[in-house]
Amino acid sequence: MQDKSMLMIPGPTPVPESVLLSLSKHPIGHRSGDFSEIMAAVMAGLKWLHQTTNDVLILTASGTGAMEAGIINFLSAGDRVLVGCNGKFGDRWGEVCDAYSLKTERITAPWGQPLNPDDFKAALEADTAKTIKAVIITHSETSTGVINDLEAISRHVKAHGQALIIVDAVTSLGAVNVPVDEWGLDVVGSGSQKGYMIPPGLAFVSVSAKAWEAYKTATLPKFYLDLGKYRKDAAKNTTPFTPPVNLFFALKTALEMMQAEGLENIFARHHRLMQATRAAMKALNLPLYAPDHCASPAITAVAPQGVEAEKIRSLMKKRFDIALAGGQDHLKGQIFRLGHLGFVSDRDILAAVSALEVVLGELGYTNFSPGAGVAAASRVLTTA
Repeated sequence: MQDKSMLMIPGPTPVPESVLLSLSKHPIGHRSGDFSEIMAAVMAGLKWLHQTTNDVLILTASGTGAMEAGIINFLSAGDRVLVGCNGKFGDRWGEVCDAYSLKTERITAPWGQPLNPDDFKAALEADTAKTIKAVIITHSETSTGVINDLEAISRHVKAHGQALIIVDAVTSLGAVNVPVDEWGLDVVGSGSQKGYMIPPGLAFVSVSAKAWEAYKTATLPKFYLDLGKYRKDAAKNTTPFTPPVNLFFALKTALEMMQAEGLENIFARHHRLMQATRAAMKALNLPLYAPDHCASPAITAVAPQGVEAEKIRSLMKKRFDIALAGGQDHLKGQIFRLGHLGFVSDRDILAAVSALEVVLGELGYTNFSPGAGVAAASRVLTTA
């Protein structure tokens, strides 16, 4: 049926109607007083969401742009950095560091498993000469549905005393608790098309006072992603380059929706949706790729046996116009990923699970009792 598409992927995520209506307004001049008022409002909202008094800067970019900016503004060629790699995006940040001639040391864990904070502790404690300049971590690893223990890793970085902690919070900001000031996070990057509930196009970078000190001596090349320019203009409620004005309209509306719901309610909703999704997959005898203890509230990865992941995705789209994400790199064709972040509700989970049951039956998968997935999800949603 036309116009019934349902996004259940880790991004872009569904956009609320009020946000879509905000997008449809006539653009205004980005050097006008009206735009400055909007800019001031969204910056205040971003600080609320990040739980910080630090600068939160807005770029016209993707989440990858936010992370590249977070790396190149505070480091110099030859600097030693630790990069946590347990999925595609951790690997990507290592590649970015390599591209800028940083001395990149990867701390790894198998895909589908969390990074071990003790591995970071050991490397940082061994660095008695304080040569490690930064530790780069993906909080919610979108490729596998694993969430890493950012709080513990950050604690070890703080004990080191010199290194910055640079965080990919692209699928965790707005879905789980990321208290920037409480955890002492120096640089935090995120993107608009995830928990923020607006279309792709904006990226956000939170920057601590410690990181700004590092900025003074950093020598990696930068121009469009020079965060110093954004900080200077943000102080005047403007931007250094032409922004996507209508996305700012959307961001203001989305942040107002989030503030009305409240941080604790947002986090509780995402946790509930994760639990319901995982309970449904277990009831359908579909193996989960990430263990329960490190499951991300943003995305659930499923490794089906006895039925092909890509056939599930294809039929879900064809029969119900529900989009699921596939596996990446060596996991392509091995898993499917069901996103439950941003503008997603209990009803969406029930609809996706019931559609999945129909698809499994049509594909000849018999290792489940019809209705078991919906019943399992319903129990979680009833008791939550």
